[in-house]
Amino acid sequence: MSWSRREFLEKSGLGFGALAASVLMGAPPAASQNPFAAKAQHFAAKGKSVIFLFMHGGPSHLDTFDPKPLLQKLHGKPVPPSFGKADYQFTKVDTAPLMATPRVFRKHGQSGLEISDLFPEVAKHADDLAVIRSCYHDGFTHVTGQTWLNTGWERIGRPSVGSWVVYGLGNESENLPAYVVMLDGGIKAGSPAWGSGFLPAMYQGTVLRSEGPPILNVKRPEQISEAQQGEMFRVLRELNEGHRETRAEDGEWAARMAAYELAFKMQMSVPEVADLAGESAATRRLYGLDEARTAEFGTQCLMARRLVERGVRFVQLYSGGKKGSEVGWDGHNECDQNHEFMASKVDRPIAGLLADLKGRGLLDSTVVLWGGDFGRTPFTDGAGGNGANRNGRDHNPYGFTVWMAGGGIKGGKVIGGTDEIGMRAVTDRVSMHDLHGTLLGLLGLDHKRVTYPFQGREFRLTDVGGDGVFHEKLVRG
Repeated sequence: MSWSRREFLEKSGLGFGALAASVLMGAPPAASQNPFAAKAQHFAAKGKSVIFLFMHGGPSHLDTFDPKPLLQKLHGKPVPPSFGKADYQFTKVDTAPLMATPRVFRKHGQSGLEISDLFPEVAKHADDLAVIRSCYHDGFTHVTGQTWLNTGWERIGRPSVGSWVVYGLGNESENLPAYVVMLDGGIKAGSPAWGSGFLPAMYQGTVLRSEGPPILNVKRPEQISEAQQGEMFRVLRELNEGHRETRAEDGEWAARMAAYELAFKMQMSVPEVADLAGESAATRRLYGLDEARTAEFGTQCLMARRLVERGVRFVQLYSGGKKGSEVGWDGHNECDQNHEFMASKVDRPIAGLLADLKGRGLLDSTVVLWGGDFGRTPFTDGAGGNGANRNGRDHNPYGFTVWMAGGGIKGGKVIGGTDEIGMRAVTDRVSMHDLHGTLLGLLGLDHKRVTYPFQGREFRLTDVGGDGVFHEKLVRG
């Protein structure tokens, strides 16, 4: 088949553009062959990896990081009409009495950041934290709340934030998954919370287990020797490469070959990273591995440090998954008792993680994000009618708190705020698109340029939203 000069230029123009862009951006040649290879950032940024600490069930901002003096004064009284009404899962605003927090808030660090006595160890790192008190979304059930936080959308099916990060930046580790998830039980949103949605499956999270084999189906069968397996993969690689030569534009083959290679390497690397025997006694104490209550989440936090240290791009830890009779951070009944128990399991490990990352020079390159499904209401929970659960709080997606540290963030600050009783975000409101767009920005990615074609249009994590101003407030003093 012969082409005219015009046809040749029309068909190859995009190719020339891509070639020029790769030279200008300094993209590594391996990126075209290995879809897991590290990719260039859109702009310079300190952040290289993320540790997302997810408190399953929805921690109360009013009892942790968002003090409300007026709420203390109005305890037991109805919500003033001036604060309006909204839909909640179990509660009607006009029937449930307001409930003050029994916790004590104190100022910490040089910044004077106010944190409750639920987190005395985390409070020692107040000057590293940027507390965002004005987050909101519209999902008042656990599944929608978790889906909003994890995927930037209210319904399942969209790629998780970790998948978008790995899609945009690739992996710096040749021997470990780019995206790792650790659970302490099942979560209500299920695996779509760390799934890849319509992105290729290689970008989904890999669950690392604390009991039994760390990752299922990776260990080499005992009846096959290391030499035999190596020869099998050599032959498989040759066959796949020969097949791919006639299908140069089919990225699926490159992805499959990279997945085989990674699985082979993980047989050695995963047991090594999961073996904590080489960690010092001091480090183990720092994370709370010496106490039964903190050992489980402390192990996860220590594992997270070891993973980002080895180049893993995104690590997500869940506290409060359904295990036995635990309800996680879902304080419908006896919210204070519930939160005191849950915070006692994670406070020391999280503080240990921050201290260890900072001591090893990793905090500058690691973004730590803490949050949950949503916040809790300033009034009592209405399950059973008329505020029946007098010491519990209902779900509140209209105003809640997350905090961030590391990755170039200037700590010791508060961004945004809820109203005087903590019912709604009112100042510098931060949507999930704003939050996710900022997270990508801290990693050097322009959230508007991280897109994927699906069903006839270009999709992105932040859909059609995302405020870049929020990013600037985090990184500037």
